Amino acid sequence: MKELKKLAYRLRQDVVDMIVNGKGGHIGGDMSVMDILVTLYFKEMNITKENFNTKDHDHFIMSKGHSVEALYAVLAEKGFFSRETVLKEFSQFGSKFIGHPNNKLPGIEMNSGALGHGLPVAVGMAIAERMNKSSNRVYVVMGDGELAEGSVWEGAMAGANYRLDNLCAVLDRNRLQISGSTEDVMALDDLHRKWESFGWHVIDVSDGNDIEKLAAAFEEARMVKGKPTVLIANTVKGKGSPVMENKASWHHHVPNEEEYRQIMSDLKARAQED
Repeated sequence: MKELKKLAYRLRQDVVDMIVNGKGGHIGGDMSVMDILVTLYFKEMNITKENFNTKDHDHFIMSKGHSVEALYAVLAEKGFFSRETVLKEFSQFGSKFIGHPNNKLPGIEMNSGALGHGLPVAVGMAIAERMNKSSNRVYVVMGDGELAEGSVWEGAMAGANYRLDNLCAVLDRNRLQISGSTEDVMALDDLHRKWESFGWHVIDVSDGNDIEKLAAAFEEARMVKGKPTVLIANTVKGKGSPVMENKASWHHHVPNEEEYRQIMSDLKARAQED
């Protein structure tokens, strides 16, 4: 797990470079979701460059598509495309590496970015896999601000109705969105009781930036039968540097030179902590 932690902080550095070079990006959510993505892609999911175009792989949807920079960094590390290519081409004119997931790129199954669409599509994928009598699982990552979209709750009802125990949703619960605190914009708590009342198995991850805790939660989710599972991962927006952490203004922000130096220094230091 220690190596995955180091990897997560190294990939955060790639995200910062991506955003600076591309002159735009949703840096705060990238930082909060990175540990979730690293745990999924390097510990939990059966998804590789080799099996992606076969029937034998799990499915992943990045419903909070504005945090695509984190996904690109992870997919590059998995070998779907080169790190050098995404760092050079992200957000450039004519590039496929646009500011939301693009299924014209290897490793991405669904375009996303219009919030609220990921869970309903994941429900359909999970139903299809069950019809195929497949052991493949379906994972979807949502932002907490995204839960203001009614389609999320339609998907939640359907997931429970069809008893989709091959479906696992993850909420990146960083409590901030572009316009401020989620609880001020559209209050969400008590999320545990809400999802439970919709018929889901709910796992509260006290530190959603702790890879060991995330791995244990995904292990528990695999054991659940007869209902879908949602992980409420309590994360920190801008995780990795005090320059960014818990600041709504860093939802979408390009670091200046001074901020860039401090952030990179902080990320390198965090990677070495036990």
